[in-house]
Amino acid sequence: MLVETAGSGSAGRRDAMPGTTRMAIGGLAVADMSGSEAIARVEAALSGGPALKLAFVNAHCVNVARHDAAYRTALAEFLLLPDGIGVDIGAQLLHGKRFAENLNGTDFIPRLATSLSRPCRIALLGAAPGVAERAAAALSAQAPQHEIFALADGYFPETEREDVLARLAAASPDIVLVAMGVPAQEMFIARHLDERHGRVFLGVGALFDFLAGNVARAPRIIRKLRLEWAFRLALEPRRLFRRYVVGNPLFLKDILQDRLRGRGGAS
Repeated sequence: MLVETAGSGSAGRRDAMPGTTRMAIGGLAVADMSGSEAIARVEAALSGGPALKLAFVNAHCVNVARHDAAYRTALAEFLLLPDGIGVDIGAQLLHGKRFAENLNGTDFIPRLATSLSRPCRIALLGAAPGVAERAAAALSAQAPQHEIFALADGYFPETEREDVLARLAAASPDIVLVAMGVPAQEMFIARHLDERHGRVFLGVGALFDFLAGNVARAPRIIRKLRLEWAFRLALEPRRLFRRYVVGNPLFLKDILQDRLRGRGGAS
């Protein structure tokens, strides 16, 4: 069943890419597609189609977007993939169905790398010093057909931004993974990256830390139960308390208000 695209005002409207349906969650048009379909979108961009900006949207992203107009506007340029149980609950409450697949970046990026039909150059930009290098090595071990390299950490000063961008352009990657956290990574992609720097740009959050082994992933059974957020909260309570303990109830409250108003959130 086709459902409403954020800001469209009409059920059953498809986006500009045929075959893709979006569901409005808190004003964000999140794609309802399988992982295979998302990989096909990346393949199309790599094969000469328009450059692609891609972000993974979870409940925290929706909370931030409601109060950050610049971030919300930037995300309009991205293919938004559903990440986590929060947006699934939101889709069920607002549209009567859940997303086709949970496409969190931590699982999707390795899947993408191992599924691409041709070797690619993949640049990693972000995280703390030294993390991108270890993440690149870990991802290379999973997908050795690609040339995967760290370009820079995410703590360079503003005065060095143009140098980082010039080095990125000179490296000629096909895919750029940006790990600066929400909303910084999406804002960086939207404001500074274009076809001079690559074909596909993805905001990947804590992916580098997971790949590098800095942060443990939840056991498979916890992930299957869709409780990875609770596992992360237990590991980093001080850093993630506001995001999950405060943010999750706030997300649900706002979604229920959207439901009462009969819409997926302000666009």
